[in-house]
Formats: sequence, structure tokens, C-alpha cells
Amino acid sequence: MAAPEGLTLGRHRDLEGRERRPYVRRALIVLLVVFLALALLNLFGQRPDTATGATEGVELELYSPTRVRSGLYFMSRFTIRAEQELAHATLVLDPGWLEGMTLNTVEPAPVGEANRDGRLVLELGHVPAGTEYVLFLHFQVNPTNVGHRAQDVDLLDGDRELIHLDRTITVFP
Repeated sequence: MAAPEGLTLGRHRDLEGRERRPYVRRALIVLLVVFLALALLNLFGQRPDTATGATEGVELELYSPTRVRSGLYFMSRFTIRAEQELAHATLVLDPGWLEGMTLNTVEPAPVGEANRDGRLVLELGHVPAGTEYVLFLHFQVNPTNVGHRAQDVDLLDGDRELIHLDRTITVFP
């Protein structure tokens, strides 16, 4: 039986001249599998990290990812454990918390918000001794945001700085 018009048996049935193509396909599949394995190992972000700072009678814990991807939704949780009373608890966040990010929700709503030299100030109010105050921020990474940003956090009582957390976020495309 003859091959249909436009087809040759050597090229289309016996795959002459295509001997190397299976190796190229296999190499591309291996690269894809390696990329996916690195993503599962959190190389490209999303899994939250915990940063903690403490001083006499006060502890601040930040639970938030340090590596994220464009378009990703993520949550940051700030936990203040007060063994001593904080009359005017205030969180001061670096501009990197909002640069290229959309802040969707702040729960519970702070008592007040302000700007201090370009930094976001969230006034939390009174935190009684022996209590825990938890603040949630929900973000979305804007699609054009790529690179590294400083996301330092300061916990103050009034004008007195209690705790400083030094952190950086990396945004992958």
C-alpha cells in the first residue's frame, strides 16, 4: 500500500530525521519537573515565615511570607503578647508593605491610621497586661511588582519604641 499524497513513509512512519526530538522533549519535561519541585520547596514563595521580637514584658510575632509571586493573595498576622500594659500600642510599617501591594483588609480595624515619614502607622490603642492582640492584614501582590522591598515593623507604646523587626520581601514575576 502506498502512502497518501503529501506523506512519505520514511519521514512520517519511520520518523527519519527526528531521532533527537524525543531527547529534547524529555529534557524539557525534566526542566518542568525540576521547576515544580523547587516551587513545592517554597523557593518561589507563599509559605509564611515567623519573625519574633521581644522586650521586657512584650512580644511581637509576625507570621507572613517573605517570598511571594505576582498576583498572589496572602495574609500577614501580627500578634502582640503583653505581659505589661500598653497604653497606646502602635505598629509602624515600612513603605514596602504597600509598594506594589493592594491592602484588601485590616482586621480588626485600628483605632487610627497615620503617616510617619512615609511609613504606615496603625494605632491599635490600649492592650491590657496579660492579653494577646492579633491583627490581620490581607494583601494582593500587584502583577507589575517584582523585586525586593524592606518590610520592617516597629511596635511602639506611644512614642517609645519597644520592638523592631527587620525583614525583606522578595516578589517573583
